[in-house]
Amino acid sequence: MVPTVHASQGTRQTASMVRQRIERGGERIWKLEDFRELPFTAVAQALSRLTRQGLVERLSKGVYYRAGKTVFGKSRPTPVAIQARLSSRQTIYPSGIAAASLLGFTTQTAKRGEVSTSGLSLPRKLVGDGTIIHTRRPQAWSKLPSTDAALLDFLRQGGKTSELSPKETTGKVLELVAQEGRFNRLLKVSDSEPPRLRAILGAIGEQLRVNPKALGRLRQSLNPHSRFSFGLLSALATSQSWQAKERSK
Repeated sequence: MVPTVHASQGTRQTASMVRQRIERGGERIWKLEDFRELPFTAVAQALSRLTRQGLVERLSKGVYYRAGKTVFGKSRPTPVAIQARLSSRQTIYPSGIAAASLLGFTTQTAKRGEVSTSGLSLPRKLVGDGTIIHTRRPQAWSKLPSTDAALLDFLRQGGKTSELSPKETTGKVLELVAQEGRFNRLLKVSDSEPPRLRAILGAIGEQLRVNPKALGRLRQSLNPHSRFSFGLLSALATSQSWQAKERSK
């Protein structure tokens, strides 16, 4: 009977250590691998018990979330946090207001989360029942940092989630794209982007005076008879030469 008692004591000790670590960790995502120095079965049992008790929420197999409190109720993990913790499992990017906030175009916090993914769907437990999910983003996005993917999402929408003026919005876009290596990274995935985004990227590149050969390839990818809505980004100085529709009066 002695070994059984020792095993029971060991399980209780593991459960206590798991609980203490989660409580000290605050709001965050936890994986079974975070407790790899502890007995696997005991950790799994402890996390299952803490889920029943409401301390954590099971998002997917082996993945749990300790929520915080917000004015809208329990918090949800941000797309950036999910991507950082689950990069080998899911490919998730900030979208909408979340993307604009990450990039500094707004201080708003959306009541409903908004994410995008290159997959066909996402588990609702992972992102929340009320979250807006945009699927089928290009697989090429998986090679980009989250901020690059967020910027592509922002450009796709013509900057409509910005709370800045058109002039301030375009100025900030130029500043972000001019950061070291970013234009080239966006250019590498541009073939998988809609024509409007390629046109916007061309207008940005021309204003930043990037390699003319790169701009030539972008221009050749566009139907010369098409006109594109640039949204707030029609304030780009070179928008008209990149087939932007005329700005509203």
